[in-house]
Amino acid sequence: MTSDTILTVGQEAMKVAMLLSAPLLLTALVVGVLIGMLQAATQIQEMTLSFIPKLIATAFALAIAGHWMLTLLVDYTRQLFMSIPGLIG
Repeated sequence: MTSDTILTVGQEAMKVAMLLSAPLLLTALVVGVLIGMLQAATQIQEMTLSFIPKLIATAFALAIAGHWMLTLLVDYTRQLFMSIPGLIG
C-alpha cells in the first residue's frame, strides 16, 4: 500500500463526509441566518427562537435528503470493500 493510495482513499472519504454533511449544515445555516435577521429586526433575543426552527428544518432536510445520503454512504462503503484486495496486494 503506497502513500498515494492512502491519500486517494483519504480524499475520497473526506469528499463523502463533506457531501453527507452539506445538506444538513446548509439548512441549519440558512435557517439560522433568517432567524437571526428576524431577531435583529424585532429585537427579540430568545434562545429557543433560534434553536427550535433549526431543529425542525434540519429534521425536514434529513427526511428529504436521507435517502440520497444513505445511498451515497452505502455505495462508498461497497466500493471501499471491493477495493480492499487491490489495496492490500
